[in-house]
Amino acid sequence: MSFDNIDWTDIGQATLDTLAMLGGSLLLTVLLGLPLGVILFLTAPGKLLENRPVNAVLSLAVNILRSVPFIILLIVMIPVTVALVGTSLGVVGAIPPLVVGAAPFFARLVETALREVDRGVIEASQAMGATPRQIVTGALLPEALPGIIAGITVTAIALVSYTAMAGAVGAGGLGDLAIRFGYQRFQTDVMIVTVVLLLALVQVLQMVGDRLVIHFSRR
Repeated sequence: MSFDNIDWTDIGQATLDTLAMLGGSLLLTVLLGLPLGVILFLTAPGKLLENRPVNAVLSLAVNILRSVPFIILLIVMIPVTVALVGTSLGVVGAIPPLVVGAAPFFARLVETALREVDRGVIEASQAMGATPRQIVTGALLPEALPGIIAGITVTAIALVSYTAMAGAVGAGGLGDLAIRFGYQRFQTDVMIVTVVLLLALVQVLQMVGDRLVIHFSRR
């Protein structure tokens, strides 16, 4: 097979766009999803700050956002995205729906990681007179760190597939190239290169995430 249709300048720019979308959306997803996951855990029945109404409302909101297929969320959010960042196109226009799609998913992973912390750690902190804030920052989050890092890794890989889907509505990146040239113009070589790059990106993310989980699990 020849690669005559490949424009490596376009491939390079699309790769940078994908990395920019991934980096920006992952950072905002962690900043929003981490506290949301902590609140979901703390307000659950039997937990430190049990509050059933708050927990029910947050759980419903998270479940609704997680239930909407991302390609539909992209379209539904266009007016909101334009209001927030002034455009629904390009890297900037892709980040709001990426964050809205990934933050609830990551929040559930954080909540699950916190549930796996030994209850004895919490009880020991309470026995020493620690406040809920001190328990969260001094015991819960450090103990759940390997699980949270694993959650960040899973979320980052999910965001890679989301960025590819965002290409369908003009977000740019490798997904955009795959759709416009690989699918619509039947340029198989472009499709192969973009898929290989996406696979390589996922492998790197998984490898780095696994190493970090092992590192923090051994501390």
